[in-house]
Amino acid sequence: MLMLKHLHATFALLSLIGFILRGIWLLKGSPLFQAKLTKILPHVNDTLLLGSAVALLLTYHWNPLQHPWILAKITALLIYIGLGLLAFKFAKTRPSQLTSWLAALCTICYIFGVAITKSPTLNLM
Repeated sequence: MLMLKHLHATFALLSLIGFILRGIWLLKGSPLFQAKLTKILPHVNDTLLLGSAVALLLTYHWNPLQHPWILAKITALLIYIGLGLLAFKFAKTRPSQLTSWLAALCTICYIFGVAITKSPTLNLM
């Protein structure tokens, strides 16, 4: 079970690193942003990340409706995906791309914080 948790954390970290790189490449106008691997690898990694998340839920018998921190992560993940789509596909100007990319980074930092603290409020309240 610990190995599965570490695997999930590794996929999450790789997803963050990839998101940061793609954002930098987008904002700099780098051709790397349009590269074939840049378009494929995030989907492969995120599929493995989702698979490991489901495996963790099943292994620990966690119901997201009974664990507010898991529900918070899922909700924030949906927001993160929406902001990422906005940054990488729908935003047409650099300022709007930058703003949505930075908002997505803040959201993923929240997700990481919730994962570490097991608290949707990050134990701040």
